[in-house]
Amino acid sequence: MTKDKLQNKFQFIKFQKFKKILENHKAKAALLWIFEIVVVLVFAAVVAIFFFQSVTMKESSMEPTLSTGDQVFINRIAYKLAEPKRGELVIFATSEAEDAALHIKRVIGLPGETVQIKDGRILINGETYKEDKDFPAISNPGMAEDSVRLGAGEFFVLGDNRNNSEDSRHGDIGKVQKKYITGKPWFVFWPLGKLGFLRN
Repeated sequence: MTKDKLQNKFQFIKFQKFKKILENHKAKAALLWIFEIVVVLVFAAVVAIFFFQSVTMKESSMEPTLSTGDQVFINRIAYKLAEPKRGELVIFATSEAEDAALHIKRVIGLPGETVQIKDGRILINGETYKEDKDFPAISNPGMAEDSVRLGAGEFFVLGDNRNNSEDSRHGDIGKVQKKYITGKPWFVFWPLGKLGFLRN
């Protein structure tokens, strides 16, 4: 075998080794990429299951903020880390039953306060509560015609559609206990025209 042939053979062997190393590197990179995607998908699934859920509005009590048929993601950990604040939206169940109805309302009264609705106005501890949004005057004070005293862990809630909402003014809802608050309405994902984060 001539010197040139030996050199060519040596170069071919080197090329084959390099090609094999390159293929192994590509295979490892592809496997790593697939693994990273799987980890991200699993993490997203865990987050979705444990931290978020979706709810469809089945009533008009929160119009114009939320309408019947709107689909909303709920942040399930928001009120495990902090207390609901006045003016914030909450989602709560009416009992501990697994099939208990879920409602979305706005927090008005906080634990330890008294709430009364008089002449269409909301009074908190006897003082007129001025809201950031322009809600209509309330024509039906319900149980809040007389002062409602909130105990520890109790909240008074109202729907934004003030004159067409079943809320803390009514016996079926009444004072909402913190243990029944399951999360915070967070993001509207349907209809697409309303896609976006919910603001209090």
